[in-house]
Amino acid sequence: MSMRIAPLPSHTTQISTTSLSAPSAPGLHDTLRAGVGPTKSTSTTTSGTPDSAHPLESRLKNWEATQESLKMTGLRRTFGMSEAVRRGMELKIVGEGAWRPAVLGGNGRGDLHEDILRGRDTEIVWEDIFTGDELRTIPGFHDEMERKVKMQ
Repeated sequence: MSMRIAPLPSHTTQISTTSLSAPSAPGLHDTLRAGVGPTKSTSTTTSGTPDSAHPLESRLKNWEATQESLKMTGLRRTFGMSEAVRRGMELKIVGEGAWRPAVLGGNGRGDLHEDILRGRDTEIVWEDIFTGDELRTIPGFHDEMERKVKMQ
């Protein structure tokens, strides 16, 4: 349990690209070659390593993880283990119970409840505006509900 404020420097000297990325821009999804939509190699915002090649993006992910660890360590030292466990359980409950159909604006990523618990409710990130669903057709409410309850 360290009280580290800033993450350790983890500068990469080499970048490994995926085969589905554009040759001129490593890490960028190549729509002409791979088609519209997510591929197996693309990652979400919650994963540890971003798909892009910019070192600042991985540094920001490490910064967020370090700040979360610092906050939980401070809670453990101030209020005891129960506060950190309670917050973890609340995040798990919100993550498992948060589902909205795409027709109603559900986009598969965390919702407002999770943002409030993590303290990010006043932030606007890239994925809040550009969700990646602009070119996809949105399934109907009934189709999505049938798929969720495994009726199809």
